[in-house]
Amino acid sequence: MEWVDRLNQAMDYMEDHLSDEIDTEKLGRIACCSSYHFQRMFTYMAGVPLSEYIRRRKMSLAAVELQNGELKIIDLAEKYGYHSPTAFNRAFQSVHGVAPSTVRMPGTTVKSFPPIRFSISITGGEALDYRIEIKPAFRILGISAPLYGNIENNFATVPELWQKAAEGGIVEKLAVRMDSLPMGILGISACDEREQWRYFIAVSSTQASEEFEEYTIPSSTWAIFSGSGTNLSVQTLERRIVTEWLPTSGYEYANAPDIEVYLNPDPQNAQYEVWIPVTPAK
Repeated sequence: MEWVDRLNQAMDYMEDHLSDEIDTEKLGRIACCSSYHFQRMFTYMAGVPLSEYIRRRKMSLAAVELQNGELKIIDLAEKYGYHSPTAFNRAFQSVHGVAPSTVRMPGTTVKSFPPIRFSISITGGEALDYRIEIKPAFRILGISAPLYGNIENNFATVPELWQKAAEGGIVEKLAVRMDSLPMGILGISACDEREQWRYFIAVSSTQASEEFEEYTIPSSTWAIFSGSGTNLSVQTLERRIVTEWLPTSGYEYANAPDIEVYLNPDPQNAQYEVWIPVTPAK
């Protein structure tokens, strides 16, 4: 339960700072993981990106304050971190479907999004095949694109990079350079707090190359899950790992990249593994 307790402590911190700039690195530290892994866990468990949840909570509180006549729209915009009433109006309308100026009118309906609390519930029933392995550091070659601290902004970045790799013949060029484990095309989210976050499409290789970027995956303990299906089913597996396996596994996220290993190139009948860096729960 300590793992769930830490998640709820992070939610308490968030609730206490809705009128401030919420520090996602602080949220990660409270939950004993990186900012990236916290946001990833939150999205899978809550079913909504962290940034959208924060927006909904701010706009829920703003609606109450407007109904009570406590503050003007321009004051609420400043209170909740919007640089202009126009930006605040846009955010408010995206959540409530009405302009903030209409809230005090009789019959106007707004939405309420209560704070989230996490708990362990009985789910699953379907087997998850996994193994725990300690791997030495290994070198990769590939292409990459920057990832952003707000992971909602990355939803377009990763598919665009895969499209570039497929259409430009990059996957084929990488495949011939693959000469060490893990043997597959790799999708790697390298989100160490000490460096610029990046997403790599790569292979494990000892070869020299001026055409591709190099990166070293650190020695880590990995929980390795196997799956098959379309490439979209990888996301389903990752969601099950976070929501079903991780809370009661005795492990928590470690500070290392997440890795998807695609063992064959067929997007409609993919064989793949998901590597989650783990450490024993504290």
